[in-house]
Amino acid sequence: MPVLNIVLVEPEIPQNTGNIARTCAATGARLHLVKPMGFTPDDKKLKRAGLDYWHLLDITYYSSLDDFFQRNAGDCFYYFTTKALHTHSDIRYPDNAFLVFGKETAGLPEALLHANPERCVRLPMRGEARSLNLSNAVAVGVYEVLRQWDYPALQNRGRLREYDWGE
Repeated sequence: MPVLNIVLVEPEIPQNTGNIARTCAATGARLHLVKPMGFTPDDKKLKRAGLDYWHLLDITYYSSLDDFFQRNAGDCFYYFTTKALHTHSDIRYPDNAFLVFGKETAGLPEALLHANPERCVRLPMRGEARSLNLSNAVAVGVYEVLRQWDYPALQNRGRLREYDWGE
């Protein structure tokens, strides 16, 4: 089964990270958190936003961005940024892809983006809007990759509680 990795570089808002953790738990994506963070792993707001899904997560913490790159050398990174020249849906994501997102107030370091122009992707939006909420951007990126992979190991059909679909 293919592996998807979500990387949050210096996340600041615990509720966003909790929502992203919930998305990772629901999809099987691995979560990578790069310090410093604007909260601690036991923050009540973080835990509340992630609901009771924490046991479903595969989380790795890193002391810095340099630590992250050293421990994941040679992997395939895609940098989500409003400054990119390419649209997220134009990329064909390989197994073990890393979707990298910057902190809420500043995004990813421009030097990193400048050094990797072909791996920088953006979500299309109106020019007057600065950006989407981080947890929403991650969800869009995750589900685009999973769509391309035909939603491996995910349930594609729901069911009603009191009725059947008659099929």
